[in-house]
Amino acid sequence: MHTRTFGDLSILLPDLDPRDLDAVTEQSDDLQEADVDGVRWTRARLDEVRWQSSRLIGVDLGESVWDGGRVFGCELDRVDLSGAELSGLTVERCRLSGCKLTGARLSGVTLKDVLFEGCRFDYASLRLVVATGAVAFVDCVLTNATLTSCRLPNAAVRSCKLMGAELDGCHLRGADLRGNDLSGLKAGLSNLAGVTLAPDQLPGLADLAVTELGVTVERQ
Repeated sequence: MHTRTFGDLSILLPDLDPRDLDAVTEQSDDLQEADVDGVRWTRARLDEVRWQSSRLIGVDLGESVWDGGRVFGCELDRVDLSGAELSGLTVERCRLSGCKLTGARLSGVTLKDVLFEGCRFDYASLRLVVATGAVAFVDCVLTNATLTSCRLPNAAVRSCKLMGAELDGCHLRGADLRGNDLSGLKAGLSNLAGVTLAPDQLPGLADLAVTELGVTVERQ
């Protein structure tokens, strides 16, 4: 295991050695120390997943359906999860890099020590997603994504594209949102209570306040 640090947030991540992994091509709910490279598991049905200490590279899991289970100590690199449905899943000590979750639907997913780096969440729906430990979104695309009743306290969201993203009933207290353009974000101010911003983000916050309060701004 090794750590990545973003501001005051440290994330414990896996450090897998490919020499310790076994090549796997068959779809399975149970992956243990597996190396899965370039396979197509499109529209897979995964129930009570038990994935641990495994690496997936370039795997196509588009429109897959996940129902419960746990993904622990795994690395997902350029995995396609477009249109996937993930519900009741726990993800812990995992790194997702360059993964595509366009139009994915996440419901009741629990995250702990998870890094999303260079991932696409455009048009994705995240509902009741809860962070029970360190979580970071870095260089991700969340354009037109919808986050509803998510609890992501102390998360790090850095250099992400948020145009058209909508927050509804979310708890982000302690989250670090520095380095993001807030213009085009759709969120009531209560969703941003207690977050950390940089001075150059205050105009974007003011725009949100004007929209929420219905203030009319006119020249004298």
